[in-house]
Amino acid sequence: MKVLVTGAAGFIGFSVSVRLLARGNTVIGLDCVNDYYDVALKEARLARLRELGGDQFIFIRQDFALYEPLVAALDGHSFDRIVHLGAQAGVRYSITHPHAYLHANLAGHLNMLEIARHRGVEHMVYASSSSVYGGNTKMPFAVEDRVDQPISLYAATKKADELMSETYAHLYRLPLTGLRFFTVYGPWGRPDMMMWLFASAILAEKPIAVFNNGDMYRDFTYIDDIISGVVASLDNPPPDDGAVKAGGSTKPHRLYNIGNHKSEHLMKVVEILEAECGKKAIIDFQPMQPGDVRQSFADIDAISRDLGYRPTTSIDVGVPNFVRWYKDYNAL
Repeated sequence: MKVLVTGAAGFIGFSVSVRLLARGNTVIGLDCVNDYYDVALKEARLARLRELGGDQFIFIRQDFALYEPLVAALDGHSFDRIVHLGAQAGVRYSITHPHAYLHANLAGHLNMLEIARHRGVEHMVYASSSSVYGGNTKMPFAVEDRVDQPISLYAATKKADELMSETYAHLYRLPLTGLRFFTVYGPWGRPDMMMWLFASAILAEKPIAVFNNGDMYRDFTYIDDIISGVVASLDNPPPDDGAVKAGGSTKPHRLYNIGNHKSEHLMKVVEILEAECGKKAIIDFQPMQPGDVRQSFADIDAISRDLGYRPTTSIDVGVPNFVRWYKDYNAL
């Protein structure tokens, strides 16, 4: 099977590509390698994919939000399925750079739907986000919950991606699966995310900004568990049988939460980081940030029932794994 993976230089896209290559798939990686965060890290991931994949890994440097150049870049490349993980990430960044989300998350997602439609792909799995749940107070978040009150532009674009996908599943019977990721962390992670920011600051004996005065809970999900869910979804296209799918669609379109099904107190994660780094954190307590939420907690019943998804990595295992990788990557 040949799989087109967008965002292949990103954290989850890289990790999915590693898993697909390991099981013998050919991966066509697509990424514009922008400078939202350290380009050197993205290039290191790509170098690792070339090392692991050899001729089975093909990389295309292209912005998927530019349709005609995208079509030209993919000309001559065949693929059976798509994992569309490329996006402009970040809740807080969307407050200050809204047009980046219009470009990558709206135009870019529409372009990938068009590529999938015209190429007649068997299935496209795409990244949504737990941010779509907005200020929901019902816990845990379930895919059946209403998600029409986003509190950040990032969340609004991800909800829009789900709506566009539903339309394409209806009009063109295109099999689609949207995955709402919950606070993904682990080796090769993103420097703009909490786990990296905190580990870096603690080791450097610099303050860490802890929002809502530490009263924060997240469903921290280890990267290996996330990838197991992505690949299980990829291998199981939703049938066009008129039955109600996860998320409520009767079209060939499903929505799943991928989380750890545990809402952990942020300060517990800080304690584990302190133990692994061998240093106490200097904590700068701050109020809640605009667009942020106090708690996330994934109901994973749907993906567990349909695909047998079972996360196995607790923060007591996953956080030390990340810190060991971080030290090695930075030669600390």
